[in-house]
Amino acid sequence: RHRDTETHFIIMSGWDEGQVFYSDPISQENAAGGRTEVARQVFDFIREFRDENGVFVYRDQLRRQYNLGQYLLEIKLEDLSGYSDSLTHALRTKPAEFLPLFEKAATDAADALTAPRADNMPVQPIQIVLKSQADPDPVRFLGSANVGKLVKVQGIIISATAVRAKATELTIQCRNCRTTRKWPVNAGLGGASLPKKCDRLPVTPDEQRCPPDPYIIIADKCSCVDQQTLKLQESPDMVPTGEMPRHILLSADRYLTDKVVPGVRCTVMGVFSIFTSKKGDTAAVAIRQPYLRVLGYELESKGAGQARNQFTPTEEEAFLNLSRDPTVHERIVKSIAPAIYGSQDIKKAVACLLFGGSTKILPDGMRLRGDVNVLLLGDPGTAKSQLLKFAENVSPIGVYTSGKGSSAAGLTASVVRDAGSREFYLEGGAMVLADGGIVCIDEFDK
Repeated sequence: RHRDTETHFIIMSGWDEGQVFYSDPISQENAAGGRTEVARQVFDFIREFRDENGVFVYRDQLRRQYNLGQYLLEIKLEDLSGYSDSLTHALRTKPAEFLPLFEKAATDAADALTAPRADNMPVQPIQIVLKSQADPDPVRFLGSANVGKLVKVQGIIISATAVRAKATELTIQCRNCRTTRKWPVNAGLGGASLPKKCDRLPVTPDEQRCPPDPYIIIADKCSCVDQQTLKLQESPDMVPTGEMPRHILLSADRYLTDKVVPGVRCTVMGVFSIFTSKKGDTAAVAIRQPYLRVLGYELESKGAGQARNQFTPTEEEAFLNLSRDPTVHERIVKSIAPAIYGSQDIKKAVACLLFGGSTKILPDGMRLRGDVNVLLLGDPGTAKSQLLKFAENVSPIGVYTSGKGSSAAGLTASVVRDAGSREFYLEGGAMVLADGGIVCIDEFDK
């Protein structure tokens, strides 16, 4: 009897060899219940939220956008915070986890609002676009503490790739047994790692298991969405004097693609994430490159070189009164960098630069530009950089760059190879981004 017990123990001990299998039904049930409760709250928010006029903002917006064939819903975080602080906190701290729940709830709400549909068509998935009135975060201050959280940055788009198709769910097939299965893909710039072995078990004792790395991708059966990669340069007013502007990659998908072009100033809200760069050292597996997964845009200008120039009637009246002042020239010169004493001739030159000259077109069609160029030469410590920063801050479109980190070609345009597609594309420099405005180049002799 003792021998039989020992033999039985040896046979059963193989089940726990190498790893321990266990289940916690209580924790799994609580997690599933919490996710269901969040989805229900978002569903109720879309259906029940009203503004101060009693209008169902998001319910009407969702129905209108769906009927127009634009399957997206724009949500203001201030409205969500007024409805439920817990939902807003969850979305700000764990957007990658809760955003799919928001989109699922929006899809369920669209299903209820648009039913019945023609030909019993299935409901289309809804994309959530976020907006917020909060102050933007400086790009240079984003660090490891912001990874995985919702952030808002402001800057200038300096490059944009062509729209490509990115798979959201792969269909993979074992080349040995022809078994197919679905495999999810990470959102943003993240990829997917295919399983190393096939899950199918041998049916007969003589049958061998599938070899390692058996899966191939069936491209025709994968689910894809549009994706675009952009590069954002931090806003010039946030760059310290003498420093170079910093950049961050943006990843936009679905309806957020082709919304901005290089040279546009915008405020971007998204998830601060990290990805493995192909350019880096393969040995440094723990080093990741940051990027922003875009969840919403707020454009500050309509296009390259086109800033908002809408004035109120009160401002127009003030401009007319100022033009009638006989000493307006002196007042303008005194307003140029008032913190700097003296340098009246330099301030007059900067004032002429800001206002510009008159463009002339000769009878033969030749066009004479009226732009004014200023070159400041002087000893160190004579406020040359401060005058440059003032002109860049006052101008509606101003780009500040330093000669330390850019070449003559980099000021106009540079050829860059995309790390993903290995294709070349042009990236606009300071002269391109300042089209219609002022470009300030510090340390021009470098």
